[in-house]
Amino acid sequence: MHERFAHIYRLFARSHFVKGIELVLLLIVYMSYGSAGSNPTSYILISFSSWFLALSWLMAPFLFNPSGFDWLKTVEDFENFLDWIWYEGGISIKSEQSWEAWWYEEQEHLQNTGFWGKVLEVVLSLRFFFFQYGIVYQLNIANNSKSILVYLLSWIYIVVTLVFYMILGVASRRYSAKNHIYYRLIQSMVALSVILLVILLFEFTAFEFVDAVVSLLAFLPTGWGLISIALVFRPLLVRLKVWPLVVSVARIYELGFGIIVLIPVAVLSWLPGFQSMQTRILFNEAFSRGLQISRILVGKRPNPGY
Repeated sequence: MHERFAHIYRLFARSHFVKGIELVLLLIVYMSYGSAGSNPTSYILISFSSWFLALSWLMAPFLFNPSGFDWLKTVEDFENFLDWIWYEGGISIKSEQSWEAWWYEEQEHLQNTGFWGKVLEVVLSLRFFFFQYGIVYQLNIANNSKSILVYLLSWIYIVVTLVFYMILGVASRRYSAKNHIYYRLIQSMVALSVILLVILLFEFTAFEFVDAVVSLLAFLPTGWGLISIALVFRPLLVRLKVWPLVVSVARIYELGFGIIVLIPVAVLSWLPGFQSMQTRILFNEAFSRGLQISRILVGKRPNPGY
């Protein structure tokens, strides 16, 4: 039977999808700045197996999902995924109904692990900050400087982004339903502030448009690293009343992961003939016959309990 995208995401998000996206990001950075990136042949030979692994992690669950590339089902699955993402959690809400309930279930191992397990989780999350450290020095705004000050100043980007996000979040809770005009006014002020900052960067620094794209490669993983560390310090953040911000940002990241995974599925669903090819492979007569025979043979094995 066809499984919905939200169900597949719950099963494979942490074990396959997030790791696949991280590996693809590393391969893109290696292609852009690595020693083999300037030689396409060398890059293909070196990274072919890694690309195959990453694409397998991202696409295998859909290749073996009946009607996984049917366009109408893909659209329905995406709508169901959005409903699952934005549905608020609660005491009696199950993980199949709400992303928030599923997200808390995924954290249970962190609450039950010991001190050294939490330390290890923090240490492993530091890899995202090392990734940021390597990327920021490739920006034109860094002006070929290797000073540690460049890395420290790059955190201003993250702090400003979080401040703007907090302002929009507070405004949404207070004014979106009651005073819609105030909410739109705050949104406009934030947008104008962002535009002003970009203009100032273009005017007084070596900032270029390509830096905006490369910055996403640097700072989006940093945000996920901060969320991973925040999960370890959840009791402290709850007491500091910062936890709702962590939940809100994590929801946005999960939405982004889902869209990234679903984009190639949607493209393949849109292409004519791919769904028919998948159906022929999955329901091939010889394959189906062999599957039935294997089930019969397994069913006829003697039970060692008797």
